[in-house]
Formats: sequence, structure tokens, C-alpha cells
Amino acid sequence: MEKEICKVSISTSFLGDEYTFYENDKIKRVYDNNSLSSDVTEWLEPKQISKQNKDKIIRKCPEEFKERVMLILDYP
Repeated sequence: MEKEICKVSISTSFLGDEYTFYENDKIKRVYDNNSLSSDVTEWLEPKQISKQNKDKIIRKCPEEFKERVMLILDYP
């Protein structure tokens, strides 16, 4: 199993949306589509994540992991 760097939640009040970053540069997203479709899991490439969500992830990322996560996301 890949070694996890950190998890960052950008959930809204009703729907979960959590990104997990791994040392091999993989990104796993677990989110709720709606109240009937929860805990959907997908593996993403950085280009599949919107600029808006990247901004939210970086804002909520713990400071000690921020630089590494920015590299994985190819964030400006």
C-alpha cells in the first residue's frame, strides 16, 4: 500500500469531499454525490482537479504538508 502524506477535506455542510495524497504522487478522492450516493472513490490526476478545488485544498492543507501537496497538484 502507498504511504499516505495527508488527507484534506473540502466538504460542504451536506456532502463529503476528501482528498488523500500519497508519496507516489497518487491522489484519491472520496466524496458524496448526493445523500443517496455517498463514499464514491476515484483516483485522480492533477489535471482532473479544478483550479477552484486546488485552491480549497491548499488553503485547508496542514502547513507541514503544503509544499509537497502543491508539487503533487502541480499548483502554481
